Amino acid sequence: MSLRDDQTALREMLDHTIEAMSLIAPLTRNDLDSERVLYLALLQLCQIIGEAATRLSQDLRDAHPAVPWREVIAFRNRLIHGYDTIDRDILWAILTTDFPKLRKELESIVSQNP
Repeated sequence: MSLRDDQTALREMLDHTIEAMSLIAPLTRNDLDSERVLYLALLQLCQIIGEAATRLSQDLRDAHPAVPWREVIAFRNRLIHGYDTIDRDILWAILTTDFPKLRKELESIVSQNP
């Protein structure tokens, strides 16, 4: 994959991470249960983030080991193939705990390779 393609995928990951974080910012965990459209939107954003991660070159992933690439991709696979068994508590934890860290790492990588 070219640097340009890596940048496109990284920016897509970052944009969708920011969007997911913005959606949940004013909300609580209970909103995932009561707001079906919100829940489905968040699942889709997570799927896109994971799919974009699969498009990154191995060189880029190897150069940035602080990002849990394997876990991001595995979560995408879980969402796609096990969508009916997603634990909403785990989803909420990922969104509120892991996404801020992911955002920070992605912002750093994107800024290094404008």
